[in-house]
Amino acid sequence: MSDSHVFSNGRYTARVAAHGAELCSLCDETGRDLIWNGGAWPRHSPVLFPIVGRLRDNHALIDGLDYTLTQHGFARDRVFRWVERSESGCILVLEDDPTSRALFPFAFRLALHYRLDEDGLHLHYTLGNPDSLSVLHASLGAHPAFIWPLVPGRPKAGHVVEFEAPEPGNLALLEEGLIVDGDRPSPVEGRILALEDSLFEQDALIFMHPASRSLRFHAQGGEALVFSWHGFEQLGIWMKPGSDFICFEPWMGYASPASFDGPFEEKPGLLHLAPGECWEAGWSVRLAT
Repeated sequence: MSDSHVFSNGRYTARVAAHGAELCSLCDETGRDLIWNGGAWPRHSPVLFPIVGRLRDNHALIDGLDYTLTQHGFARDRVFRWVERSESGCILVLEDDPTSRALFPFAFRLALHYRLDEDGLHLHYTLGNPDSLSVLHASLGAHPAFIWPLVPGRPKAGHVVEFEAPEPGNLALLEEGLIVDGDRPSPVEGRILALEDSLFEQDALIFMHPASRSLRFHAQGGEALVFSWHGFEQLGIWMKPGSDFICFEPWMGYASPASFDGPFEEKPGLLHLAPGECWEAGWSVRLAT
């Protein structure tokens, strides 16, 4: 069985890998790939689970035992199981096993459903707790990286993110990957974020409670990439200075506060799924004039 699946509807063609259930390519009808294809940052669209961001010292105290969970968790480096592959999409699943339980001692079932239609690409996440007794404590996030500049040959300068609603609130402040006390003034003016590499010299822009549920990424007078999300509470925007991509990252959860040193289940920003409970979220992307 192939380790990746290609599906198309004529307007878009996507490729998803079993490794990490990662979206590796999304091309328009001209063959232009909208997804970053490696280099300064070797990933494309990793799945962030069972944590988003970093834990203090990569350390989780669970039921009195110490576990090591590195940044963004392990799902992005695991092979998901194909459940369905069709001309218009695919479904992949990752479930707990002895390998995952050595890092994270909880039962889980994480399903990703990719689907193409005339409105673009849609990705739906379902996280379930199959355990009959224990609560599942976890976070889940998306990390798709899109090419910047959006149109080949255009300069990066002049590209903006236009939010659905004004975003005047301060942003979370990061130091060495952890949330620290204080706020970062928002660089958004009304609904417009003018993009430049220097915005990301202090790491990601983290909107803890964004008013928007969609944004447009474009250069003046050019085609726009429209990105929308549902079910997630936070939004990160990140790029590696000097590179040619930008990530729009809806999250349910975030990095640990630098001052937090309690048991994992008390970490801020977690989902707490009762036995048999499921949580769902998703995002979509399309091109628009």
